[in-house]
Amino acid sequence: MALEPLYTIQVTCNYCEHSFQTSRVRPSFKKSIRTDTDFCAYYKDENPDFYVVRVCPKCGFSSTENSTERLNESQKKRFEQHIGSRWITRDFGGHRNWEAALETYKLGLLVAQTIGEKERIIASLLHHIAWLYRYKGDEQQEQRFLKYCLESYIKVYELEGVGANNARLLYLIGELNRRTGAFNEAVKWFSRVINDKNIIDAAMIRASREQWGVLREQMLARKLELPQEMNPA
Repeated sequence: MALEPLYTIQVTCNYCEHSFQTSRVRPSFKKSIRTDTDFCAYYKDENPDFYVVRVCPKCGFSSTENSTERLNESQKKRFEQHIGSRWITRDFGGHRNWEAALETYKLGLLVAQTIGEKERIIASLLHHIAWLYRYKGDEQQEQRFLKYCLESYIKVYELEGVGANNARLLYLIGELNRRTGAFNEAVKWFSRVINDKNIIDAAMIRASREQWGVLREQMLARKLELPQEMNPA
């Protein structure tokens, strides 16, 4: 008998403590066919990204495994007022198609913004929504959410600064600037990764050099003036 790509796990809601089931994709099915330069992955079978957000069917509280586990009274009150009191029982526990995945991400985003979740979580949700639109070929919505996501990643950078683990964040800010057409900004962020001596993440330094090259070609093709750091010495 062939192994099913999905399996269920039991989750306890962070808000109402109701226990519910949500689906995950088995690790053996998580091999992507290809990955875009901003880490959007494509899969032959079930897309594990469709199952990231867990939605409590009872109250609608939606979170990821990285979300805040303990809510304070103020967060609980805001959630109940804006979302919980209006929730109509729905279950996202089984297989999710594109529409269901998008709905869970937008619920997750709404909850995160309502309770004042960590900026990294909000940025990640926005990025995943942009990817969902990319899968559908909806460039207008993809661009819209990439711009929101970019603003959010910059906030993360402003809050956290450049740590040893933030090379990926700096690279992403550069790449999202490139993807949304802010080429001069992209140059600045890529050059930070390439030139900052504190950054030792070889993979991100290499990726930044590659995208720097892509960006240079794009700017030349559009007959745009190259910034000083892009001109050969």
